[in-house]
Formats: sequence, structure tokens, C-alpha cells
Amino acid sequence: MGNLDRLMRLTIAVGIFFAYRAGYINGIWAIVLGVVAAAFILTSMIGTCPMYLPFGLSTMAKKINGKRV
Repeated sequence: MGNLDRLMRLTIAVGIFFAYRAGYINGIWAIVLGVVAAAFILTSMIGTCPMYLPFGLSTMAKKINGKRV
């Protein structure tokens, strides 16, 4: 998982948290988005997303001849 992917996931998770604290989301949506936020935080911390593996996706920058592309 690339740094931009991690940053975006953490930003979304923090946004969900503040939306909940401000009262913009509640009920079942709060639970669903809370689970999504927790998953985003967890995958950001471990640096990989299990949903990427079956599809062979990667957001890491590729190196060609020692240079990032």
C-alpha cells in the first residue's frame, strides 16, 4: 500500500469520526461507517489491504532501474 493510499484512508477515517462526534451520522450508518473507519485505520497501520490481494492490485510506486515510476 502506497503512502498516498494510507494517508487517504486515515483522512477518511478521521472525517468519519468527526462527523459522528458532530452528530451528522447516527444509528445504523454510524455503526457501518465506524466499521469502515476501523478497517481503514487497521489497513493503514499494517500497510496492506486484503481486498487488493485477490485482484493483484498495488498502490506502491514501482521501481525501474532503481528509480520510482
